[in-house]
Amino acid sequence: MRISLNWLRELVEIKLSPEELAETLTMAGFEVEDIEDRRTWANGVVIGKVLERQPHPNADKLSVCQVDIGAGETLNIVCGAANVKADIYVPVATTGTYLPNIDLKIKPAKLRGVPSQGMICSLKELGLPTDVDGIHIFTQENLPLGSDVRPLLGLDDVILDLTATANRADALSMVGVAREVAALTGGKLSIPEPGEVSITKSAGNLALKIADSQACPAYIGTVIEQVKIAPSPEWLQQRLRAAGVRPISNVVDITNYVLLEWGQPLHAFDCDRLESVASSENLTIGVRFATAGESLKTLDGQTRTLSTQNLLITANDRPVALAGVMGGQETEVHEGTQSLVLEAALFDSVAIRRSSRSVGLRSEASGRYERGVNRAELEIANRRALSLISELASGILVQQEIADTRPDPSTWSRSIALRLDRVNQILGPIELEEDAGELQEQDVERILTALGCKLTPSGEDNSHQATWSVSVPPYRYRDLEREIDLIEEIARLYGYNKFCDTLPEKAEAGYLPLDEELIRKLRAFFRAEGLTELIHYSLVKPGEDRNIVLSNPLFAEYSALRTDLISGLIDAFQYNLEQGNGALNGFEIGQIFWREEDGLQETEALAGIVGGDISVGKWSKSGREEPITWFEAKGILESVFRQLALEVEFQPDRRDDRLHPGRTASLWIRGNRLGIFGQLHPQLRREKGLPDSVYVFQLDLDVLLESLGEDEVLVPTFQPYSTYPPSDRDIAFFAPVKISVTEIEKVITKAAKDLLESVELFDEYRGENVPEGQRSLAFRLVYRASDRTLTEAEVEPVHNKVREALVEKFGVNLRS
Repeated sequence: MRISLNWLRELVEIKLSPEELAETLTMAGFEVEDIEDRRTWANGVVIGKVLERQPHPNADKLSVCQVDIGAGETLNIVCGAANVKADIYVPVATTGTYLPNIDLKIKPAKLRGVPSQGMICSLKELGLPTDVDGIHIFTQENLPLGSDVRPLLGLDDVILDLTATANRADALSMVGVAREVAALTGGKLSIPEPGEVSITKSAGNLALKIADSQACPAYIGTVIEQVKIAPSPEWLQQRLRAAGVRPISNVVDITNYVLLEWGQPLHAFDCDRLESVASSENLTIGVRFATAGESLKTLDGQTRTLSTQNLLITANDRPVALAGVMGGQETEVHEGTQSLVLEAALFDSVAIRRSSRSVGLRSEASGRYERGVNRAELEIANRRALSLISELASGILVQQEIADTRPDPSTWSRSIALRLDRVNQILGPIELEEDAGELQEQDVERILTALGCKLTPSGEDNSHQATWSVSVPPYRYRDLEREIDLIEEIARLYGYNKFCDTLPEKAEAGYLPLDEELIRKLRAFFRAEGLTELIHYSLVKPGEDRNIVLSNPLFAEYSALRTDLISGLIDAFQYNLEQGNGALNGFEIGQIFWREEDGLQETEALAGIVGGDISVGKWSKSGREEPITWFEAKGILESVFRQLALEVEFQPDRRDDRLHPGRTASLWIRGNRLGIFGQLHPQLRREKGLPDSVYVFQLDLDVLLESLGEDEVLVPTFQPYSTYPPSDRDIAFFAPVKISVTEIEKVITKAAKDLLESVELFDEYRGENVPEGQRSLAFRLVYRASDRTLTEAEVEPVHNKVREALVEKFGVNLRS
């Protein structure tokens, strides 16, 4: 917001220079992005009177003027403006003057042979916007010749371009900035208090109909007659220009002026045009949401198609304005306007933000409503506008209607408990002349009182420190909600630079949390196995079982949360094949989501897909590519588990329809389900156009990390190597196909007990001489003791127990 210091000085006492004030505001959280010193634009420009104007002897478009600037002799000035004439007061740039806006220094010169001793200026040359093509002519009479033109043109001013943070809606007004300056500098406030306005009639043809009182808690409509539309007085135009607003007419300028002064948006309708739109002299101003397909031509000349998110002002239910955003062109104030309806209203910030976004239109009004307009000063701003319209446009107030559903004014402030001990605990020590100290009671009371708060002492807390009940002023109701907000205000106004710089007593080396360290290990191990890490969106197409669908998706293709990682990996595999990149070997760590009866669930998973040739290269196989086998893919997982010192069991599984029912295993750690591993189902493979052998896995990362976090895994126990030789035994038998090797190894390990060092399957055969429904398996068992060489007499009884256990448990047919 652009802040005129001349205007600000009328509202608050300022003892600082513009640069010092800018620094003070910036340090308090209001960044001053630019200081526009207008005093330099016309330094050396004075008031002059054209005494005589003669045509230039050598140029048709030039004039030779005799100009009196109150000095001993008149100046001879050559001027090229068509509107120059005798007996007018004009701004004159004297010799030696520098005009920064056109980068020109005035020097004595000769123009077409005629000497010129200065320049008669236009407003553009002085940096001011204007529609006049030519020099500026002062309308005032009997101006003192030779005096500075800057006070007349509003150039004796400095403009601060100030940016307020999003929580400070109150700072989008001159009154709000004045209150802040008073709190920061101790200057005295002089905020204007508009008096009561008189309504000449008690009844009229205006009525209000607020369909949604939550979207519009308060609405004041005032009918004003016998209005005379004219240009605003110069002082008002100057203030608007300084704020970057173009003057239009007295009524429109007054609404903009009050917007800037109090932060309260207003809108003036042409009453006759409203009645024309409403097709009736009995006028009902309404506030409602639009129906889909309605349209409105706004003041910027664009016809906008509305949706149910747009809040409207209506006349007898016909749209005439986008509430809180922009008025309609059909009912705007114009040169022939004779009567007005002035709107002063409060609108819900969320409703205005949605309405503004849905039509892609932002305005000064919508920007303030979005942040929150002060509900306690609606009537003050309205009275201010009405008194100015009465004064500057000769308006007569004939009727005022009010629809007000705001809560009781006693609730517009809130009380917050504040503890001095907590203030010092949060903010730390302050710098004193010789040593560090703490904020005292008087510091807290002075700062918060300056902000407009009322403090009531409420005793002491357990540490014998003062406590207060702080009543927040209504204009700070939105951003002062908790004790920590008050503490932030104390720090801001006391000065962040006045607090001590403190460092930790000693620096400690950083470290990764255990889970993050383990996840990094997992990533490294899977990369070492030749898998590339992949990242997918968490958003997918809806339709899966137990899907969580978003209520506000950006696209239909990304409107649900993924329930697993495998689907995304299969799509990525297919995409890489279609792009000619070959088969994909990759893994992903990410969040998955699903819906259960007791609510929404979320966990982190690790998944992978393997389908490419992982051998050393085609050259070693004469150019042939050999697909990876089920056991090779399983070996990738087993290799990672071995490096992590985890014992994982593989059990047959048929739950997932996407996987081959005979080539899928569930993974288990100590009775906890870890995940799934398997080959893609042939039907899915054909639908996606994938190669024969593609394998996927998905692991529950929480279960995996929990197992890796146990002490015996984190800190492995050293096992000494035996210095004595092993004793090997082979055992071969026919076993039913339905019995897994894992089950057999469990029985062997249990029967052999401590003497067994390892058991390994080294042969499997199905075919000739093997009974139907069975397979031939051969295992190598290694026996070893750590303290002696085992004898035949020690090994044989143990080996026989293994044989007997296999026969008893599974009914195997021993072959050796």
